[in-house]
Amino acid sequence: MTGQEPEVLIDVSGGLGRITLNRPKAINALNHSMVQAMADALSAWSGDDSVRAVVLTGSGERGLCAGGDIVSIYHDARDGGTGSQEFWRDEYVLNAAIGRYPKPYVAIMDGIVMGGGIGIAAHGNVRIVTERSSLAMPETGIGFVPDVGGTYLLSRAPGELGTHIALTTGRMKAGDAIALGFADHFVPSEALGKFVAALESGTVDEALAEYAQPAPESDLLAQRAWIDEAYSADTVDEIVERLRSSDVPEAHAAAEQILGKSPVALKVTLRSLRHARQLGSLEEVLNEEYRVSLASLRSHDLVEGIRAQVVDKDRNPAWVPATLADVTDADIDAYFQPLGELELGLAAPKETDR
Repeated sequence: MTGQEPEVLIDVSGGLGRITLNRPKAINALNHSMVQAMADALSAWSGDDSVRAVVLTGSGERGLCAGGDIVSIYHDARDGGTGSQEFWRDEYVLNAAIGRYPKPYVAIMDGIVMGGGIGIAAHGNVRIVTERSSLAMPETGIGFVPDVGGTYLLSRAPGELGTHIALTTGRMKAGDAIALGFADHFVPSEALGKFVAALESGTVDEALAEYAQPAPESDLLAQRAWIDEAYSADTVDEIVERLRSSDVPEAHAAAEQILGKSPVALKVTLRSLRHARQLGSLEEVLNEEYRVSLASLRSHDLVEGIRAQVVDKDRNPAWVPATLADVTDADIDAYFQPLGELELGLAAPKETDR
C-alpha cells in the first residue's frame, strides 16, 4: 500500500452512485485511467436497482475538471505515440454513454469546467451550475478543436453564441451556461452539501425544488444581436472582418481574441460546428470529432500550442500556417478524412432501444 488516494473516488451511499474526481492539484484533469474508472462504475450502476441516481463532483476548491491531461497529450503527440488515440476513443465512448444514461446523472459543475470536463458533465441529464461556475471550450488556444461532444452542444446554442465561445475560447458563467444549453439548474455553492444530502433522502425533483434558484441573467444572451450578425459569416476571415467593422467594443475585443488562436484550428472548428448542426445525434458528432482529433494529434499546432501555453508558458505560439489567409481548403479537408478501421463507429440507439 502506498497510501496514495485513487484519482477517482467511487462510492455508493443513500441510493446514490458517487463519482468524485480526485486530482485537486491539477483541477481534476482527466487521464485515461480516470475515464476507464468512470466508465466501469457507470456500466455497473446502470443495471443496479440499489443505485437511483449518479452524482459527479470534483475534489478541491478550484473546480470540477479543467479538461484532459494535455501535458500527456503533448508528449504523446511529440513522440508520435498512440496513447492519446486510445484515451480519446474511451473518453468519447464515455461521453456518449453519459448522454444516454438511463438514470439521473447529476453533474455538479462548481468552479472551473473546461474541455474534457464539459464532456463528462454537460451531456448529463441533470446539470448544476453555481455562482462560481466558469465553463469553457478553450481548444483553439492550444491548436486543437472542440471535442468530447463540445461541437454538438456549441452548434445547438442559440444563434451564433456557440460559435463565438468556440472561436474566442470565451468563458460561460452560470447564466450563460444555462442559456447556451450546457446546464439546467442554478444552485448556490453554499447549498451544494444540503442539495446532495437531499438527493440521498428523496428524489432529484424534490432536491431541485428545494435548493435550485432562478438562474442569473446571461451576459452573452444579452449580446446576441452583434454576435449573430458577425458569426453568421461563412468563413473565419469574414467573421473577423465583421467584428472589426462593428461599432460594439466587445466585438473588437472578440476579433483580437480570435486572431491569437491557431489559424488552422479556427477554420477546422468553424467547419466542425457547421457540420455538427447538420448531424442528428451526439454519437454522429463524436465520430467526426474523433477524426478531427486524430488529425490534430499529427499536427504542428497542437504540440506548439500546448508547449506555449502549458509546458514552456511563454504564451507565444508559432502557428503553422501563421495567418488565416495562409490556411488552404486542403489544410482543412485533411482533418475530416475517414479513418478506415480506426473509426470510432458510435451508433445512436434506435428509439425502441432508448
